Amino acid sequence: MASRWWFYPALGALALPLLLLLLLVFAAMLTYPTLPSLEALTDYRPKMPLRVYSTEGVLIGEFGEERRELVKIERVPPLMIKAILAAEDDRFYEHGGVDYIGVLRATYSNFTSGGVKQGASTITMQVARNFFLSKEKTMTRKFNEMLLAFKIEHNLTKDEILQLYVNHIYLGQRAYGFGAAAQAYYSKPIEKLSLSEMAMLAGLPKAPGAYNPVVNPKRAKLRQEYILKRMRDLGYVSKEEFDTALNDPIQTKQTAYHQEFSVNAGFVAEMVRQEMYDRFQDDIYTQGYSVHTTIRAQDQSVAYASLRKGVMEYDQRHGYRGPEGYVDLIKNNTEELLEDALQDVLSSDDLIPAIVQSITPKGISAFVKGGEIIEIHGEGLRFAQQMLGEKLALNRRVRKGSLIRVRKNSKDNWEITQLPQAEAAFVSADPRTGAIFALVGGFDFNRTQFNHVTQAWRQPGSSFKPFIYSAALEKGFTPASIVNDAPLVVDPIDSGGEPWDPKNFDGEFEGPMRMRQGLTKSKNLVSIRILQSIGLEYAQDYVTKFGFEKEKVGPYLTMALGAVSVTPMQMLGGYSVFANGGYRVSPYLIQRIEDGQGNILSQTTPVEAGKGAEQVLDVRNAFTMVNMMQDVVKHGTAIRAMSLGRQDLAGKTGTTSDAMDAWFCGFHPTLVAVTWIGYDNPRSLGEKETGGGAALPIWIDYMGAMLKDVPGIEYSIPEHIITARINENGLRDSDGTRVDYFYEENLPPEQSSVPIEPLKPTESEQLF
Repeated sequence: MASRWWFYPALGALALPLLLLLLLVFAAMLTYPTLPSLEALTDYRPKMPLRVYSTEGVLIGEFGEERRELVKIERVPPLMIKAILAAEDDRFYEHGGVDYIGVLRATYSNFTSGGVKQGASTITMQVARNFFLSKEKTMTRKFNEMLLAFKIEHNLTKDEILQLYVNHIYLGQRAYGFGAAAQAYYSKPIEKLSLSEMAMLAGLPKAPGAYNPVVNPKRAKLRQEYILKRMRDLGYVSKEEFDTALNDPIQTKQTAYHQEFSVNAGFVAEMVRQEMYDRFQDDIYTQGYSVHTTIRAQDQSVAYASLRKGVMEYDQRHGYRGPEGYVDLIKNNTEELLEDALQDVLSSDDLIPAIVQSITPKGISAFVKGGEIIEIHGEGLRFAQQMLGEKLALNRRVRKGSLIRVRKNSKDNWEITQLPQAEAAFVSADPRTGAIFALVGGFDFNRTQFNHVTQAWRQPGSSFKPFIYSAALEKGFTPASIVNDAPLVVDPIDSGGEPWDPKNFDGEFEGPMRMRQGLTKSKNLVSIRILQSIGLEYAQDYVTKFGFEKEKVGPYLTMALGAVSVTPMQMLGGYSVFANGGYRVSPYLIQRIEDGQGNILSQTTPVEAGKGAEQVLDVRNAFTMVNMMQDVVKHGTAIRAMSLGRQDLAGKTGTTSDAMDAWFCGFHPTLVAVTWIGYDNPRSLGEKETGGGAALPIWIDYMGAMLKDVPGIEYSIPEHIITARINENGLRDSDGTRVDYFYEENLPPEQSSVPIEPLKPTESEQLF
């Protein structure tokens, strides 16, 4: 017996694992029936955000608790699947939910490394944990996780499990699932990801915060390299593919200073969100509604760029105002502290915040938000040159620690710039249907969500004159009617205030002139005399045809100069009436709304000009006004638009008193657009600023791009319009040098039948 002392210890050693195994089996038998139902997996209905699309299907906005994009496993590129398997579970298609080989490998690795370096959770176990369990690290949770993994494997196919994982896992940037992450990080569908991008995303499930390429590009790169090496070692990619992907730079859309979406349409998306909330309340954030707008992606991109360029050019004309703030570099001179100092300073697209680190005779060195150290020299300093002197006050001087704005110029060199204080608005549409093609409600949606297209009630200045001229045509005026451009003094009753002696913009008076000339030259005194002649109440009622609110258009002679309240959206609708031949169409933004299953809930069927839309203007009136506004472009205050080399453009500039507002409203037969620039707290844009100088360039840049390949169009002359030769007195004259358009029943008299005395301007007239 003494020689067999080892028997009982050995028996105990063998019995203990068997006992533990029996206990585990018993525990499993008790626990398995209590496991949660798999209905959440078999009938997968995650919270889906509201998505807003352009007319081409480009995502331009998203609102919800979770950013998701459900993708079928068939849509996921094979390389993306291999990247996920290499990162998380390369034996996924071989094990039954728990990878025992993987457990042993992880245990050995962790034992030899002296710490927990490797996990053993399979993709199936991660699905179980993410859907049903907490993330607490306890033996009970791990045991339940394994049992759930067996249950899932028993009820779902491998592809169904992988599809759930691909769509549900959290990957940072509010993105749940790889489809959403592809959009969040790279602004592209999952099918168009490169190998390096796939590896980057595949590395995120382990620790989305730690390996986020936007927040931690260095750590993200190390994780990406690990995934790529795993893919190479597993034979998923060739050495050449590995080398190429490894050398690809990290370039997420955020690190490239881009906006959240490829098309900048923040104001459009917010308009849609408000409309949807009015209809469906909080359900819009979870039920997966899709809204398809009339916005055209290219139009929106060009409009956004044109508006920002126009505002920046205006701002540059008025000089550098100095740094935005100051950071004490004695206390904040490490990269981490500098990043903290810039954390709450918003970028504005390409206008990047930076902190000056040093100034030398050769230039400026600055720390840019994101960690880059840049050098600014030569031309890049010119805009701020006057603020580099030592004699300036500290709060105005660019010095070490100054918070400045920088951007890349056309030569890819850094330059100092600044955030403009002025605001702007731009909106364009199809004048035949009212479908809005582009809408930019301000310089930067992230700076202010106030939508200047729909919410800014401003005075339109001379851009309102065409509506007064149109009313005059209905009262018997013609383009050849002679109106005196001479001084006058207006009684307070007719001006709505103090006695008023209006002036022309240039301060000059030219005497009697044809009405056409009055519009082309934007003569204020001509407009006032026309309005005084046709009657204030008549004009006030008349302009409501174009969509203006009667109570916002006071019955005063100042109406002739645009001293009324309108929004850019109203001006868009008003000018559309001229452009489409006299029909009232309502600008609209939403084409259709779909629920989370793709069922159409509502669809807009717009009325079109000539096809159901209300005709509010005689086609002859519309034609005549278009023809006169073509002269504004060809010979008048909008002549800069002739740089586009087109003969089919028409419109009108607008500059209010003291240059508080600058406008241009114009159109092509297929495209109408309105632009405005001014300050939120109204103040002068500058003595020399006008609608033709500040607003028109934005319109030109947009129209030039949108009409680049569009052939020229001639406006057809409607019935009962005839041409006649006239002289400078506005009379029919066979020897006249001008040809103009007239209603058949409203021809001017012949020169031979009416003796005429040349009119001279009077020094002053009193109107009561």
